[in-house]
Amino acid sequence: MNFKSIAALVLVAATAPTVRGGPLAYAACQTGCNVLAVACYGAAGFTFGVTVVAGPPALIACNVGLGTCMATCATVALFAPTP
Repeated sequence: MNFKSIAALVLVAATAPTVRGGPLAYAACQTGCNVLAVACYGAAGFTFGVTVVAGPPALIACNVGLGTCMATCATVALFAPTP
């Protein structure tokens, strides 16, 4: 690329409007929720994704936390400003 092409790309990027949320912000938030859920399950001595018929209270708390995190992603990450 020559200097003029790079300058044009920088100008376009600098003047691009901010958009609201989007799939990438939502996916990043969901990934963060799942990372926390895996850590929570691991701390409770279980493996995330393995079916447990009657889970102890620690797993129930992990699931409630995961559900809350996912709901927050749906309401916040989709509407947060994203460049």
